[in-house]
Amino acid sequence: MVNPLDAEDLRPAVQAVVDETLAHQRRLLMAISPDLEPMVDAIAALLSGGKRLRPAFCYWGWRGAGGSAVDVTAAIRAAASLEFLQACALIHDDVMDGSDTRRGMPAAHRRFAQLHSDSSWLGSSDNFGVGAAILLGDMCLSWADEVLMSAEFEPNAAGRGKVVYDEMRTELMAGQYLDLLEQARGGGSVVRALRVVRYKSAKYTIERPLHLGAALAGSDPAIMSAYSGYGLPLGEAFQLRDDILGVFGDPEETGKPAGDDLREGKRTILIAVAVERSTPSQAEQIRMHLGNPDLDLDAVQTLRTIITNTGALTHTEEMIDRLLTEALSALGSANINPFARDILEALAYAATRRTV
Repeated sequence: MVNPLDAEDLRPAVQAVVDETLAHQRRLLMAISPDLEPMVDAIAALLSGGKRLRPAFCYWGWRGAGGSAVDVTAAIRAAASLEFLQACALIHDDVMDGSDTRRGMPAAHRRFAQLHSDSSWLGSSDNFGVGAAILLGDMCLSWADEVLMSAEFEPNAAGRGKVVYDEMRTELMAGQYLDLLEQARGGGSVVRALRVVRYKSAKYTIERPLHLGAALAGSDPAIMSAYSGYGLPLGEAFQLRDDILGVFGDPEETGKPAGDDLREGKRTILIAVAVERSTPSQAEQIRMHLGNPDLDLDAVQTLRTIITNTGALTHTEEMIDRLLTEALSALGSANINPFARDILEALAYAATRRTV
């Protein structure tokens, strides 16, 4: 079976919208100053690949809710806008986490810090990199709005979609702050970690893209409700898989160093469960190593062993399975276009069984 992310050649179609948008914005920025070219280059590099998961859920949510064939081009454009929102989130998230890499390349703030250093400019290279990355993320957020509102649906559709889109952005920023707060507090609460998962990732990765597509299609409330029943647990399962990959993933596939989430001190469900179930000596090892930016591979392995031996890894895998079952059950509860339902079911497995 074809990868559900590639059904109806959606990924190339989304990339075409991304490329067209970047070409337009490059012309505007170059007219201001050639010094702005590195800004567009950085965004182009970040958006040159990826799973295109959010556009896929938006597009197939639209199809599932009865989107008209005459609006396919507009639906793809609206779906592609989510790639710019995602770019904003990734760029800002990397700044907040102090991440060095993203998809095997230097994170945006590191890229601009290196530009500053190579150019022998005045001041702090790190401060310059952080400032440039914040502006870069803001630019992506602005462009996401432009792309969405340029999708040529009938006027009422655009208004319906914008309501969902605005709520999604607010939830995302709230989730980012809750994540920052959880790290500052030192984590340890499974309930608080789940709240971060829901608002930082689950809603804007799956539920809200589905709602955006459905709103643009003029969906009835029953489909919106079914999309929540499917999208929220699936979004949580998606993030739990991401958390496992952040600790146990293969750097060749994830594009990040082994155990990078451990160096960043991310207070994930995986860590919260391990802390809850740890012995005093295991808890001391977690306190000693988690969040150490200089963590070596031996220390990474120590934390991996604790996470495995406390049963946190198995518990998280079992949570993923339960959430996937809940999501698939909800998907069958509404009158969704059958072909779109099949794709959404396949996307559920792709989101939770991935290795990258």
